[in-house]
Amino acid sequence: MTAESPRPRTDVDKALLGHATYRSLGEQQLSPAEERFEKGRRTVGLFLAPLVTIVFLALPLGLEPQQQNLAAVLLGVIVLWVTEAVPIPIGGLIGVAVVVFLQVEPADDVLANFGSSTVFTFIGAFILAQAMLKHGLARRFAFRILALPRVGNSTFGVIIAFGAITALLSAFVSNTATVAMLLPTALGILGVIAKLLQERGLVASDFDPLRLRVGAAIMLMLAYGASVGGLLTPVGSPPNLIGRGLIEQATGERISFAAWMGMAVPICLLMFVALAVVLLLINKPEIRRIDGVEDYVARQRAEMGPLSRAEKNTLIAFGITVALWIFPGIVALVAGTDSDFYTAVTDRLDEGMVAVLGASLLYLLPTDWRNREFTLRWSDAADIDWGTIVLFGTGIIFGALLSSTGLAETIGNGVSAGLGLTSIVAITIFAVLLAIVVSETTSNTASAAVVVPIVIPVALAAGVNPFVPAIAATFAASFGFMLPVSTPQNAVVYGSGAVPITTMIRSGFSFDVLGAILIIVILPLMVALLGFGAA
Repeated sequence: MTAESPRPRTDVDKALLGHATYRSLGEQQLSPAEERFEKGRRTVGLFLAPLVTIVFLALPLGLEPQQQNLAAVLLGVIVLWVTEAVPIPIGGLIGVAVVVFLQVEPADDVLANFGSSTVFTFIGAFILAQAMLKHGLARRFAFRILALPRVGNSTFGVIIAFGAITALLSAFVSNTATVAMLLPTALGILGVIAKLLQERGLVASDFDPLRLRVGAAIMLMLAYGASVGGLLTPVGSPPNLIGRGLIEQATGERISFAAWMGMAVPICLLMFVALAVVLLLINKPEIRRIDGVEDYVARQRAEMGPLSRAEKNTLIAFGITVALWIFPGIVALVAGTDSDFYTAVTDRLDEGMVAVLGASLLYLLPTDWRNREFTLRWSDAADIDWGTIVLFGTGIIFGALLSSTGLAETIGNGVSAGLGLTSIVAITIFAVLLAIVVSETTSNTASAAVVVPIVIPVALAAGVNPFVPAIAATFAASFGFMLPVSTPQNAVVYGSGAVPITTMIRSGFSFDVLGAILIIVILPLMVALLGFGAA
């Protein structure tokens, strides 16, 4: 009788660097119960998605053909996304192809939306992240956070501190850019904790670091913390500027930078507390106390030594990118968002183009000039998570189609008429729920652009001031948490491979509900205190 061969020891760094958004069942380490569940979920999706689409196409709903075709396809795609019957990026591509086959819009018009600036933000940010991971800069940032006083002793402290940093940054830098710049650090923190678990024998020798609950908690705190922090200022997130502009145009009431923060701060603080509590309950870390982490961090930082040439180059590229991302926010604070200078700066420093420029520097800054070796090789860029880029690109396409076909407006007006909304409370609740539902299948920017113009005329038709419902819809547009396509930051952290789709849905649903309640209860009080929305 031969002894069982020892299982191979997981290389944590390799596992985190070579992550994949979608992994087949054979590429994951699952328990028998988990494997049965995953097989069942994916098998159901294969049959349910086409069935839902065909049935919805056949229903006599009285919708325009374009709108009914789009709704049927989108429902089928959502089934594919939730069940992972096929790789999630492929589910989106199938939907785009079927949309064109059904002639919802011509192919060129449909695919033009894939060229969104956000897609290029992903490309540039992912390449920068790849350099930070490859050359160890992400680990340096992670150790710096873990070395903060009274932070590094517990996973709870690390996750909460990291979320607070994310939220504060996203108040002045776009949510997408914030998450993109912090993703490597989040992966670095996960790597440190995974190695501690490995060294102490708290996990199997061949464990999968991408399936740790602590990893899901860190990544979701990164995404959700950015969404919450993005509400703090008018420039924190594109939906804020869209909603503010539409509200000022409709009501004639100007919302200053300070007034916006006055409305947002209580909601953001309460939502952040809820995020920390619920995330740590749903994704309870495998280890709570990180005893001896100070010695471990000090030892690892000493072993890393001074910055290498590749790390310095990465830091230069990263620093230039972050500076250009932050600059419009600084201009907004000094000159205001209504100034010509702010407009000129934001028009030129497009977020996507800044990200691409920063990534390009990694191929211009040499590490060995004699051999013409630069900070990154093209093979490094080829290894980034192109699946997430494809996924969010298809999400942008569906968001644009919801608007251009008029389906979103039809849904909003139909629901409003069916409910017979007449009071400001009812219209506000409707606005919040509609914005969250729409934001689950499109970006938060698209949600604000679609929902706020629906809510304002509904309020005016009911004879109430549209200020509260419209500002509530603007806030709620940033509270779509359940799917990777709901917000760019969700897509970025999903691309880490550390957040299963079922975990994102379960956690996201909790925050959708909590966010809706906080906006409906707190926002009208703050609006009244600040003297806005008087009839």
